[in-house]
Amino acid sequence: MEKLVEQFLSYIAMDTMSDGRSDTVPSTAKQLKLAERLRDELLELGLEATMDQYGYVYGSLAGNVDQEVPVIGFISHMDTSPALGGECKNPRILSYEGGDIRLNDKIVMTEEEFPALKALHGKTLITTDGTTLLGGDDKAGIAEIMDALEYLVAHPEIKHGKIAVGFTPDEEIGAGADHFDVEAFGAKFAYTLDGGEEGEFEYENFNAASALIKIQGKSVHPGSAKNMMINSMYVGMELEQMLPKAQRPEHTEGYEGFFMLNEIRGTIDYTEMDYLVRDHDREKFEKKKELMRDTVDYMNKKYGGILELDMKDSYYNMREMVEPHKEIVELALDSMKQLGITPLVKPIRGGTDGSRLSYMGLPCPNLFVGDYHPHGRFELVAIEEMRNASALIVEIARRFCAQTTGEV
Repeated sequence: MEKLVEQFLSYIAMDTMSDGRSDTVPSTAKQLKLAERLRDELLELGLEATMDQYGYVYGSLAGNVDQEVPVIGFISHMDTSPALGGECKNPRILSYEGGDIRLNDKIVMTEEEFPALKALHGKTLITTDGTTLLGGDDKAGIAEIMDALEYLVAHPEIKHGKIAVGFTPDEEIGAGADHFDVEAFGAKFAYTLDGGEEGEFEYENFNAASALIKIQGKSVHPGSAKNMMINSMYVGMELEQMLPKAQRPEHTEGYEGFFMLNEIRGTIDYTEMDYLVRDHDREKFEKKKELMRDTVDYMNKKYGGILELDMKDSYYNMREMVEPHKEIVELALDSMKQLGITPLVKPIRGGTDGSRLSYMGLPCPNLFVGDYHPHGRFELVAIEEMRNASALIVEIARRFCAQTTGEV
């Protein structure tokens, strides 16, 4: 088995699920096991590597040219989504020739439901057994960075400047950049490897906010509840119905934003509702937040002030920070073309560490990793696309060095 695949399989077997309810950093101690392993693997390759108190791993490969070349970086996250178990111990590897994929006796991934499969005919896929996430988001990115570094170490004839790498915890809960040390990282710009299909390249993402709505109901015995009981769950359901149904994720695409009820926990007496608010357009984003506030205010007037809204911005569209540095966009696109990869420039319908990092002074677009259907049991990766992502890292480093030193 090739090293890239072997490492990927070993990474996804480790449970690194993050926890949005935790107040520790990282949010789960189990992420530290992967962090320690990655630090040690970087050291074994001969790179400089450290792991800080928060579980962030930083490494650097020294340049091999005499001229001064600005440092470039590559970043991936270690945690997996809390949406489903992330300890993938029974992955399947199959040569895919089309048709439906049976994950287990009960769960089938069909081409009708997952049309991306049609473009994967003839490729070698790694899937789940239908009971967990795969973890390609974002352990495919980690494996590709490690593979590219190993290749560069083994091929000193490929000239490059200093390359910085970073592996972050807690990206899936929006905290991946919270303690990232941009100054110590030392890169002029970077790329996250946290995208999807081959060729995907993104330097736009949602503006994002989270909204927690707390509803204090009034619980009394149902036998004597008339004109007294206030069922907090009913109030929450009513509020949800007031938000525009056409602006739910399942009805939107491209640049269209949404409101998403992410989680609801409730009893008659008390209910909490977690919402995600998203839009690429900053003005529309602010209007969505205003609508959320107005809806809560209306419900408070109706029910006597029993609702409380805590809404916080999570991250903003990185386009504003990346566009002044279009040369790093062109570098990635030209490198893809050199490798015969057709670029697919599109907005991220989500976020990535790069969006926060771009506002922290590190312009950071996002590259593909060959991962499909993340955050669920239907997640898969295409090995051929993982190889190309690794090759893209090498080509970006080579091309940037050549451009800087005047060899191109």
